[in-house]
Amino acid sequence: MSTAALLGLSLLVIGDSHLATPTYLIGPLHDQLTQQGANVHSVGVCGANAADWVKASPGDCGRAERVGNAPAVRVNEGASTTPIKDLIASAKPSAVIVVIGDTIGSYKATEFPKSWAYQQVSTLTKAIAETGTACYWVGPGWSNNPGRFGKTNERVQAVNSFLAENTLPCTYIDSTKMSQPGEWKTIDGQHYTGPGYRAWGTSIANALAANPPKKAP
Repeated sequence: MSTAALLGLSLLVIGDSHLATPTYLIGPLHDQLTQQGANVHSVGVCGANAADWVKASPGDCGRAERVGNAPAVRVNEGASTTPIKDLIASAKPSAVIVVIGDTIGSYKATEFPKSWAYQQVSTLTKAIAETGTACYWVGPGWSNNPGRFGKTNERVQAVNSFLAENTLPCTYIDSTKMSQPGEWKTIDGQHYTGPGYRAWGTSIANALAANPPKKAP
C-alpha cells in the first residue's frame, strides 16, 4: 500500500471509551494517521452509544479530544458528545471514522438486541450520510476474558457480523481480523493494555490506507 494514501486528507475520528483516555486508542491511532500525512481530529466519549452522537448527550465516564499534533485533552466532569453534524461542519473531514462496537454489544444481555442496535447504528449513519461525507465504521476486537463487562468472543463475533451488514454507507472494518482471540491483552476484559492499543491503531490506519477515501478534486 502507498504510505501517501492518506496524505493531505482530513479525518474525523469519533468513538466510545477506547478513545476517551489519552493512553488508549486516541494515542496510537491518531499518531499513525498523522504520521501518514492526514490532518486528524479525534473525539472519544466514554459510554457513548452510536445515536448519542446525533445530538449532545452526556457521557458517564469522561471525554478526550485531540486535534492535530497536540496532546489529547481529557475532561472528567460534565463530559458530553458533540453532535456529528457540528463536528463535520467544523472539521470539514474527507472522512469520518466511527470506532463504536463495545457499547453496542450489550455484553451482559442474554441475547444481542438487534432491533435496538439497528436503531442506534442507522441513526448515526443516516446523519453522516446526510452531510455527504465518506465514512468508515470500526467494530470491536477480541476480548481475552469476560471481565467485569461480560465481553465474550462469541458476542464479539455476533456484533461484528451485525455491524458488517448494517453500517452502510460506511465502509466496515472488522477488528477481529487484526489479531487472534486473546492476543491483545486487556486490563478488564474490554480495554486493552498499551501493546494492544498500538497494534489496533496500526491495523486501523493500515486498513484506511489500503482503502482511502477519495480525495476531493
